Amino acid sequence: PFLKKDWYTVQAPSMFTHRDAGLTLCTRTQGTKIASETLKNRVFEVSLADLNDNAELAYRKIRLCCDDVQGDKVLTNFHGMDMTRDKLCSLIKKWQTLIEARVDVRTTDGYTLRLFCIGFTQKNKNQIKKTWYAQAGQVRQIRKKMVDIMTAECVKCDLKELVAKFVAETIGKEIE
Repeated sequence: PFLKKDWYTVQAPSMFTHRDAGLTLCTRTQGTKIASETLKNRVFEVSLADLNDNAELAYRKIRLCCDDVQGDKVLTNFHGMDMTRDKLCSLIKKWQTLIEARVDVRTTDGYTLRLFCIGFTQKNKNQIKKTWYAQAGQVRQIRKKMVDIMTAECVKCDLKELVAKFVAETIGKEIE
């Protein structure tokens, strides 16, 4: 089976410091089945630590979608970003309120993105009480603020700038 297969180098977009994202396997062109067509729209999941040579960002996963094949190189574009399950589970604790928000935004270069944001209430420094819950009205206000900030940040830039904002966590810091 491996005699009929070729290895292709997955190239990350120029917005990342390390361009080689890895290798992928594909069956050679045979008859009407073209190898480059089977590679197109294939989604690769890569750690942000590998793309930016920063081990502290290992909990973030970047999804890259194949756009084009040139020789033995697979050219990709940003397809999504996620957090690893263990990082997400370490953030969620008892005795606090979890606030989630989502919004669909369109960038200046025409890409439509669905952004999800997760936030938590935190304990005041003089607080004696064991819990730090938020009331329903406060949760709605915080969620609205999250949506407003995400929309304002994303509408005024293109996809490349937006990915740079995701990597630098500027939108997250703004929401805090």
